[in-house]
Amino acid sequence: MPLLTLEEISLAYGMQPLLDHASLVVEPGERVCLLGRNGEGKSTLLKIIAGEVTPDGGVVRLDSGARLSVLPQMLPSDDTRTAYEVVSGAFPETGELLADFHRLSQQADEASLDRMMKVQERLEALDGWRLDQKVSAILEQYRIDPDQTLNTLSGGWQRRVLLARALVSEPDILLLDEPTNHLDVPAIAWLEEALGQFRGAIIFVSHDRAFIRRIATRIVELDRGNLVSFAATYDRYLDLKEKALEEEERQNALFDKRLKQEEAWIRQGIKARRTRNMGRVRALKAMREERQKRRERVGTASFSVEDASRSGKLVVDAINAGFRYPDGKAVIRDLTMTILRGDKIGLVGENGTGKTTLVRLLLGDLEPSEGRIRLGTNRQVAYFDQLRGELDLDRTALDNLSEGREFIEINGQQKHVLGYLQEFLFTPERARSPVRVFSGGERARLLLAKLFSKPANILVLDEPTNDLDVETLELLEARLVEFAGTVIVISHDREFLDNIATDTVFLDGSGLVREYVGGYTDWRRQGGRFPSEESPARSRASAGKQNTEADTRDPDAGAKPAAARPAKLSYKLKHELEQLPRQIEELESGVEALNDKVSAPDFYQQDPETVDRVLKELTDTETRLESAMNRWLELEEMQAGGQG
Repeated sequence: MPLLTLEEISLAYGMQPLLDHASLVVEPGERVCLLGRNGEGKSTLLKIIAGEVTPDGGVVRLDSGARLSVLPQMLPSDDTRTAYEVVSGAFPETGELLADFHRLSQQADEASLDRMMKVQERLEALDGWRLDQKVSAILEQYRIDPDQTLNTLSGGWQRRVLLARALVSEPDILLLDEPTNHLDVPAIAWLEEALGQFRGAIIFVSHDRAFIRRIATRIVELDRGNLVSFAATYDRYLDLKEKALEEEERQNALFDKRLKQEEAWIRQGIKARRTRNMGRVRALKAMREERQKRRERVGTASFSVEDASRSGKLVVDAINAGFRYPDGKAVIRDLTMTILRGDKIGLVGENGTGKTTLVRLLLGDLEPSEGRIRLGTNRQVAYFDQLRGELDLDRTALDNLSEGREFIEINGQQKHVLGYLQEFLFTPERARSPVRVFSGGERARLLLAKLFSKPANILVLDEPTNDLDVETLELLEARLVEFAGTVIVISHDREFLDNIATDTVFLDGSGLVREYVGGYTDWRRQGGRFPSEESPARSRASAGKQNTEADTRDPDAGAKPAAARPAKLSYKLKHELEQLPRQIEELESGVEALNDKVSAPDFYQQDPETVDRVLKELTDTETRLESAMNRWLELEEMQAGGQG
């Protein structure tokens, strides 16, 4: 029996309806990814399901007794509640009493004790201690300090607390709106694992392609007011969607051709009108109405970067540079890096490791506390702020962009501001609306429009992928690859980094900065790991190895394979080298087979033990594959050194 049924849902805020008799059925255990252009109404649809918005028409039917929880898109800006108070708030009256008892138990005055006794009596009457055990258990499971206030936590930990609140009531359906926004990669990996263990149904909005591939068992697209379901993986959906659009264009072209012929017939002379077939006339009227109701697909965003004159070949040269806070704590240390014109640098690291500080050092906004940073010549920088701080929410999109101008110059061509905004999918009506009413994706597009309207030869993008729909995201990737200048990107979108980065710079949180060739996947392939992924045993082994090799390696040598001594391989090592290609091939086949299992539509509908076992096997096999690849490279270098 379906958990959730939407029947003929309609909702309109303007001339065009957001939802036009849309229908959807969600079965138990499904993981449905809701896709669509920015502004199509995905978040509104989730609010309708949650009961926060009432549709103009249609029925939302939730299975009798089914519970629903929501993980909100926006993180609280200044929430002073403790993690315990937030999670216990999932149970309205009981949660408030539990939070009071938890707070009063930490106070020693007599008035607090009296109040605590009354709260305890009420909790016993409501069976509150059972719920207290559930709250404490999930806080412990997610390693959350119950007394930590939300406004002191990073975005990733805030998201973790809010997910604990959503899951503590053991819902049958979980609604997630852009759950990976502002999360670092380890937090996203943790979220993927937590959702993989959840046995209920999930409906989520996301544009993180790697996340969608890992979680979704079905894709539902909101397109021009209608919900279209694809019972397929994300990659298969892309193929099916492309074919569906081609067929739609073909059918529309045939319809328009026939309509044109009928319009020509109706306008024939007197003789033709005397012999006119009235049935054909009525059919023409019906065709006109059908054509008038057709909602054309909004065009793809089309934009280019305004190139400034070329910067010098050298953009930044840092030698043993570092930066310390006034208290002496090192944020960046021993930084030796050269960035040349045309480099595309992706910055990776957990939240709080100093990525923004590193960017400010490279831009010259901060003076290094030690070492030297030399800046290149003719640098013109454009900056994309992840918090959209450069937008005035009370002004219109037009005013935000124009800054008093009617025309702007893009690569030597004069463009009207309204026409330029239309390239970013803003209609004239929308362009004259205040930014405050825009969705997150529309604000991101507006900031890109503002960024690309200014001449620049260095682009700095801080989390540019948040809220962007997939089509705009892919276009942004293409433009950044084509851009002749230098790009520095802070991002936790793994696929985005793979597609644009020529080099990945990793900050481990200790102040050290290591540089790797290639994107995120290349960094992982070269042994890249986040500190939170390191087991204590592995960390000790790594530390021991680094100490042993300290005399022969420079501070950043951990990012590159250690140079081997020119010595011939022993028989044992030769035999190991000969066996490794076969082992690597077998491991690659194993990873591929396990990925196929995980990508199956019904994978997450299995019991949690089976899901956990397969996911653990996949992780272990990937780790063994990386170790085998690193060992093969090491032995190959040793052999090459011996032959040299």
